[in-house]
Amino acid sequence: MLRPSRRDGERWTDLGWEQALGEIGAKVRAIRDRHGADSIAMYVGTAAGFSVLHPIFAQGFMDGIGSRSMYASATQDCANKFAVAHHVYGFPFTQPFPDVSHTECLIIVGANPVVSKWSFLQVPNPVRELKDMAARGAKVFVVDPRRTETAKIAGEHVFIRPGTDAFFYLSFLHELLAVGGVDRERVARHMTGLDELARLAKPWPAERTAEVTKIPATKLREMVAAYVGARGAALYSSTGVNMGGHGSLGFWLQEAINAVSGNLDRRGGTLVGQGVVDFPAFGKKTGALLRPDRSRVGDFASVNDAFPGGILADEILTPGPKQVRALFVTGGNPLITMANAGRLREAFQNLELLVTLDIFRNETGSIAHYILPCTTPLERPDLPFLFPLLLGLQRKPYLQATRPIVEAPGDVRDEATIYMDLCRASGVSLFGSRVAQRAFEAMTAVRSRFAGGRRQLAQESVLSLLLRATRAGSFGALLRERHGQLRPAHATEAFLGKRVVTDDGKVHLAPPVLMEEAKKVDAAFERERAQADRLKLITKRAVHTHNSWTHNHEKFVADGKHTNYLYVHPSDATRAGLAEGDLADVSTDVATVRVPVRLLADLMPGTVALPHGWGHQHAVGLSVARKTTGVNVNLLAADGPDRIERVSGMANLTGFVVDVKRAAGPLAPGSWSGIAASAG
Repeated sequence: MLRPSRRDGERWTDLGWEQALGEIGAKVRAIRDRHGADSIAMYVGTAAGFSVLHPIFAQGFMDGIGSRSMYASATQDCANKFAVAHHVYGFPFTQPFPDVSHTECLIIVGANPVVSKWSFLQVPNPVRELKDMAARGAKVFVVDPRRTETAKIAGEHVFIRPGTDAFFYLSFLHELLAVGGVDRERVARHMTGLDELARLAKPWPAERTAEVTKIPATKLREMVAAYVGARGAALYSSTGVNMGGHGSLGFWLQEAINAVSGNLDRRGGTLVGQGVVDFPAFGKKTGALLRPDRSRVGDFASVNDAFPGGILADEILTPGPKQVRALFVTGGNPLITMANAGRLREAFQNLELLVTLDIFRNETGSIAHYILPCTTPLERPDLPFLFPLLLGLQRKPYLQATRPIVEAPGDVRDEATIYMDLCRASGVSLFGSRVAQRAFEAMTAVRSRFAGGRRQLAQESVLSLLLRATRAGSFGALLRERHGQLRPAHATEAFLGKRVVTDDGKVHLAPPVLMEEAKKVDAAFERERAQADRLKLITKRAVHTHNSWTHNHEKFVADGKHTNYLYVHPSDATRAGLAEGDLADVSTDVATVRVPVRLLADLMPGTVALPHGWGHQHAVGLSVARKTTGVNVNLLAADGPDRIERVSGMANLTGFVVDVKRAAGPLAPGSWSGIAASAG
C-alpha cells in the first residue's frame, strides 16, 4: 500500500491524505456524538510493539477520543503473563526471565526458543546459547507435545499431553515441597501466601497427574531433583502454556515455584531487568496499564488497559450502550490471528467504520472501509522496542538508535504522524491535551520542510526527548555508538525487597483471584480424564516464516511451501485411515477445515499439529500469499465470554480437542478449505 484508499463495495479508490483523513474524521465525530466515545474501538497488533512511537501515539489517539475500548493481540498469546504479574508482583510488565548465561538447570515448558528467538527476552543467538549451556554441564529439559527444534539441540525432551501444563506445575510444586526445596527464610522475608499455595498443591502428587500429563512420576521427580540440586535454576514457558486453556494457572504456578525455591532474583535463576526508567514504579504511581475497567460483555477485567480479543465480536454484535461501531486496526491482522475468525469476519462486516493502518491490504484490510499506508521498520528512525527499552528484557542490556535505511516510497506515513493527523481530523487532541497536539503539529511542520514536502513528525526529536527524560542521553549521541551502547549488566538481589510494587512490597504467592481460579482444577482434571482418547491439536510456527508476515514473498512459499499441513503421528494416522498426502477434515464445535496430511513421528501420539498464520485467500492485496492454499487454524478456536479464560481473557488457541477424519465429499456449509477457495 502506497496511498490511502477507500473501499466502495468491491472497488478500491486511492485518495489524498487530506480527503481520507477528512472522511474518517467526519465519521468518527458522527459516531462519537451519536453513541459515545466507547463505541469507537482499537485493536493493537504485535507489529505495533516493534516501534517505540507507534503504540504510544495510538494510545494517544484513543485518549483523545476518550475511549477505553482497547483490544490487543496479547489476549491471543501472552496476556496471562501480564495478568499474573499484576496480581503477583503488582505490575503487569514485571516479567522475570531465565538467567540463561549462568543457569545450571533450565526447564522449558511449551516454548521453542530456537524458532521463536526466546519470547519476551532478547537472545541474539538462541542455538549458541543452548549449546553453551550444554557445554558447561547445565541440565536442560524441554517439556512439549512435540520434539521441537529446541529439543533436538539441547537437553532432554519430555512429552506432555497438550493442555495439561497446569497439572504438571501442580505436581512439580507438590514434589518441591515434599523434598524440602523451599527457601523458607527468603519466603518469610519477601513473600506472602506460602501456606495457601502448599494447601493447593497437596492433593496433586506426581502419580495423580501422570494420568493426564503422561509424564511418568519418576521423570517428574527427576526434573524436580535436578532443579533443586542446581545452583541457579529456572522454569520458563511461552505460548504453548499461554494459549493452552489454563495459561494463568500455569504461569502463576511457574512463577511461584521459581520464587519459593529461592531462584527468583538469583544468579542462574530468574532475573527482573530494569529499563531506562523504573517502569513498574512509574506505572504504580500514575496508574498506567492498571485501569480497573471491566468489559461490557462478560465483565472481564482489562489487562494492560485492554479487553479480551475473544469478546470483540460480541462487543460489535451485541446491541446496547457502548456497542462497538467503529474499529481502528493498527499493526495487526485479527482475521488471521484471533479465535473463531469466521464469526469475527461477520462481525467486522457489521461495523459502520473499519480502518486499518498497515503496509499491505491483508485479510482484515480487504474488508476495511479505509486503509492508511504506513512506513516499514526500514523507513523510519527508532530505538529498541518497548520491552527492552522499558524493562531491560535482553540477555545483555543495550540501547541502539537507527535512522531510516531506505527512503519511504509513494505517499506512506509513519503511524505516529497518522495518529496525530487523525486527532486533528476527528476534532480531538493527542492524549486529550491541546498543548501536546499543538507541540507535535509545530514539530511536524518544521520537519516536513526538510522532508521534501512529505508530512512527517520529527521522530528523531521525539525519541531524543524520551531518552533525555529518562537520562539516557540523546538520539544523536546514541547514533554515534555504531554498535549500540551497553547498559549495566543484570543484577541479582536487586528486585526482592526493592522493586516489587505490590502495596506491601512483597511477592503475593496466593492472590485471591488466582486462588479462586484454582478451584476449577478438579473439574478440569476430570475433563482431561474423560477425553484422554481424543486427539488434541497444537499449533506450530514454520521455521522459514514469521507468523503470516512473510507469506507474500515468493521465496518463502516456494518449493512446496504453498500450504500448511496437518502433522499426524504415524500411529494416529493408521487409526484414522490417513496416509501421507491425504486430505483430512479437522473439526471442532466451531468449524471444520480441510488440509493435506503429513506424518510426523516427532509428535506425541494423540497430538496433531497445524501451523498458524495461513489462510490468505481473502487478502486481495497479497498477490503472492492469496494464491497459497493453506488454512487458518484459528477458525477452529472458540470465542465468546463463556469460552475464554477468566483471569486474563486469553482464548484457547492450542491444546484443544479435535476430530480428524479422511476428507470425503464436499465440505459442509460453514466449513473452510484453503484448497477449494484458491482453486475457485
